[in-house]
Amino acid sequence: MDQPITNSWQLKEEIVRLRQLEEEKSVALKARFSSPVTVLTTLYSLFPKANNTGENKTNIFNQDFVSILSRFIIPLTLNKTLFKNSGFIIKALVGLVSQKASGYINEDSVVSVWDKVKHLFSKKDKVDQRYPYGL
Repeated sequence: MDQPITNSWQLKEEIVRLRQLEEEKSVALKARFSSPVTVLTTLYSLFPKANNTGENKTNIFNQDFVSILSRFIIPLTLNKTLFKNSGFIIKALVGLVSQKASGYINEDSVVSVWDKVKHLFSKKDKVDQRYPYGL
């Protein structure tokens, strides 16, 4: 309201107007958040959208499952094992550093390490098959 309130009647009218406005806005909000899908899309719109060109994997929605999982497992594991009796500051620093380090862990790196391990064991099996009784 643009005019200042000068008496009690104007104050009561303003209170009634504000209550009606509150009711209208609450009905509009209930209509907007009537289903779980609308709530999720509203929450998703809070995160900034990054362009998917190149290797931009800073957005949590552009990461694969292994990267997301490593963001939680690495700090938890380090704080429960190596830094078990450390203070709050050390554990917070370990969490920050491991969050940055987990950015390098993705599905491709895990698969390549797994392939290298399989390749090492397959070479060992071929050597054993060629000389079954040893030399």
